[in-house]
Amino acid sequence: MTNESKRLFILDTNVLMHDPMALFNFAEHDLFISMTVLEELDAGKKGMSEVARNVRETNRLIDQIISDSSFEEIKNGLSLERIHPNPKQEELRLGKLYFETEPLKHNLPESLPSHKADNHILQTGLALREQFPNRNVTLVTKDINMRIKSSAVGLHSEDYYNDRALEDADLLYTGWEYLEPNFFEKHGKTMKSWQEESRTFYELTVDKNCKLYPNQGLISENDSGFNAIVRNVSNGKAALEYMQDFENPNHSIWGIHARNAEQNIALNFLMDPDIDFVSLLGVAGTGKTLITLAAALEQTLDQNIYNEIIMTRATIPVGEDIGFLPGTEEEKMTPWMGALMDNLEVLTDSEGYTDWEKESTQQLLSKRIKIKSMNFMRGRTFQNKFIILDEAQNLTPKQMKTLITRSGEGTKVVCLGNISQIDSPYLTETTTGLTYVVDRFKNWSHAAHITLQQGERSRLAEFASDNL
Repeated sequence: MTNESKRLFILDTNVLMHDPMALFNFAEHDLFISMTVLEELDAGKKGMSEVARNVRETNRLIDQIISDSSFEEIKNGLSLERIHPNPKQEELRLGKLYFETEPLKHNLPESLPSHKADNHILQTGLALREQFPNRNVTLVTKDINMRIKSSAVGLHSEDYYNDRALEDADLLYTGWEYLEPNFFEKHGKTMKSWQEESRTFYELTVDKNCKLYPNQGLISENDSGFNAIVRNVSNGKAALEYMQDFENPNHSIWGIHARNAEQNIALNFLMDPDIDFVSLLGVAGTGKTLITLAAALEQTLDQNIYNEIIMTRATIPVGEDIGFLPGTEEEKMTPWMGALMDNLEVLTDSEGYTDWEKESTQQLLSKRIKIKSMNFMRGRTFQNKFIILDEAQNLTPKQMKTLITRSGEGTKVVCLGNISQIDSPYLTETTTGLTYVVDRFKNWSHAAHITLQQGERSRLAEFASDNL
């Protein structure tokens, strides 16, 4: 380790369990993996979980790096460039990967017994800092307690930031904004309008600093009632489409109509067959699941655009785990799908239905709505399906990619979630897969996003959300 200008990053096990490609995300700086980390990777390689797959991928990458290398070469560090996944990026220079080839000792406080894995990694880091006093030695871990202990013993530590989509969750794209009060005074003279069948379009001139995105909702704050969706922004021109009014009870979807402007925008996105991907964010009670199911049933049962509804979610318990669940895949997933059942009950509880009609409707819906487990999604392709990913805030960016890439021709994917209710221990508002896809899809013309803010569940739920 002779180049003192490079930083030396010590990788904790959870970083490699979270992202095997982390090995290539530290630019020209060097990496160090201790024997403790290799032992923990070996212990975590079995199983069909996403973590186990990541561990096996990490092991394969490390095996490729050390392949055909002598002990002296391993001791002197192996270049990560030899198996870089993007060899065409010639301008990118990677550092070296070092292993703990000899014991590294350093005295820890008596309150930190060295036989524990985390404490041994801390001991290794302190020994490296002592051995290379002119290098910036940093422990990279996603474990908050590990970072606290590292600071307490004087070792610099950081979170793994590479998968963070944004610096701050408050900067996340909301999918809509209010029109300026003088919108018509400013654009009225130069605005063009035309009709295509029953759709009304407008074209206006925008400057180069325009912050409009495809399928962004624009809401009028005045009495004009002009609510529109941005369809295209190019060459200094923005094309807007007048929004369908789903707040009107006469335009209800499966007996459901929008209760506010945000839900109206969401229903416009959900009912648009040209939009393949929709993400809905919002706190509890904003109506995400209800309006999504209503749109899915309308387009599956009435319009026959899709032949089946598939619903899945991350199975992470809020409290204590209740153990193994009996039955088939769908029966095991049913307890996790309380939100689906609750909302189906609302949608099928229309006035004038007899008990026999309600029962027949439920049987029909059970044949067209399938509940699937995320664990068995890999390798599948879904054609002409309406896929709903519930509680998507608990998915990593890699898991999100795996699920969305299952969609085949004619399939629509809708992600629902609340980034303020993350149950996964290693995800935050800025690193969750839901934030990741919202940020990455916002410039694509076949994707749409909306953040719902106004609660519509009940006055009790709204008060609790605001005050508890």
